[in-house]
Order: sequence, then C-alpha cells, then structure tokens
Amino acid sequence: MVDEVARYSDSDLAEFREIIQNKIVKAQADLDLIKSAYMNDLNNGTDDTSPTFKAFEEGSEIMSKEANSQLAIRQEKFIRDLKSALFRVENKTYGVCRITGKLIGKERLKIVPHATMSIEAKNLQR
Repeated sequence: MVDEVARYSDSDLAEFREIIQNKIVKAQADLDLIKSAYMNDLNNGTDDTSPTFKAFEEGSEIMSKEANSQLAIRQEKFIRDLKSALFRVENKTYGVCRITGKLIGKERLKIVPHATMSIEAKNLQR
C-alpha cells in the first residue's frame, strides 16, 4: 500500500480558494488605486506660487511617485504570489511546505494564504 501524500481536503481547498480569490480582488483594487495615484499628472495649482515652493512641490511629487512605484511593484508581486497559491489549490498541492513536505497550519494559511513554508521551515532558515 502506497502512503498518500498529506494534503488538505477538497472542502478545505475550496475554503482556501475563496480566501485567495477575495484577496486577489482586494489586492488588484489596491494596485489600481496605487497606479492611478502614480499616473496622476494633475496640476496641483502651484503655477502662481513662488518658485521656491514650486521646486519643493515638484521634488515632493517625484518622491511620491517613487514611493508609489515601489508600492505598485510590491503589490504586483503579492498578486503573483496569490495567483501561484491559487494554482497550487487547483493542483491540490496547496498548503504543503516546500521545505519539510508537511502541511502548513490552517491558521497560518488563512492569514498568509500565499505561504509556501511552515513556521518550522521559516525558523530553520534563521
């Protein structure tokens, strides 16, 4: 008799699928908001103010765009990780630690649904 690989039940996977899909929708909405802020080229009405203030305003705007760009990059990675998790749900390998091969705790997966390592494996990396 061959030992079956430990995995979550189909009903557990369905629950995780719903959690992940909801997170993807929210993450995509957040990304759209970040991108719209990043792409916003609206003039803030500094044309008639002093040149010093205008230079400060432009410098601040550049810093904001850089910060938003970094946020967008992180958000895109988060969405990719969630989509990868969804793929693992579909092929029924979701929730299996890539280091130990053991199941990742349900509570951890509910909080961090894109996790690929158990707490045990994370602690071994330190």
